[in-house]
Amino acid sequence: MPKILIVDDEKMIRNVVKEYAEFEGYGTAEAENGMEAVEICRREDFDIIVMDIMMPRLDGYSAVKEIRKTKQIPVIMLSARGEEYDKLFGFEIGVDDYVVKPFSPKELLARIKAVLKRGGAAEENKIEKLRFEGLEINVVGREVTIDGVPAQLTPKEYDLLFYLVRNKGIALSREKLLEEVWGYDFYGDDRTVDTHIKMLRSSLGEYRKFIVTLRGMGYKFDGGESPRV
Repeated sequence: MPKILIVDDEKMIRNVVKEYAEFEGYGTAEAENGMEAVEICRREDFDIIVMDIMMPRLDGYSAVKEIRKTKQIPVIMLSARGEEYDKLFGFEIGVDDYVVKPFSPKELLARIKAVLKRGGAAEENKIEKLRFEGLEINVVGREVTIDGVPAQLTPKEYDLLFYLVRNKGIALSREKLLEEVWGYDFYGDDRTVDTHIKMLRSSLGEYRKFIVTLRGMGYKFDGGESPRV
């Protein structure tokens, strides 16, 4: 049974998320601030965290950074602020999704399922290590190395790169990438994809050349033939 850590200083919000999550069969635990969330994550393992941003003692962004030092748990951020800057900052530190308050509990659960589904798909994928010149990708192990050095990618950059590689040579629209990588129908600015592509290219260094821009449409991964390692 997947287990969710619900972190919010508003008890009513925690109760609503907990009620819907448990109705869907998830196990839950709660924390009312970022510091408490960090401490709980040191003691227990979770499949996903729903984390508010503005909280006393330790804000959500700082809590995520601290948790990620030891555990790679998917995170969905909650915030009353929906500005693009806030969302992009969250994605840059590795947040998997971002939900603006007030939100629909049903939509939040749909996004939780989508994030968990992506994680499960990666585990089930039996692709061996693939190499494109000095870029080596291991989908199962969720590892990427550049000229033998481990790449420091955010979780969303991993998801995006792995999806592009699994569909090597296929033209992928921004809408398709939003649907498949973000896991739900995205109602918003598709510049989110462009921003993450820019971040991914920066992380890949000279091997950014494998991510080809299709003007007016989207992107594709073109690394030529890849021998299995």
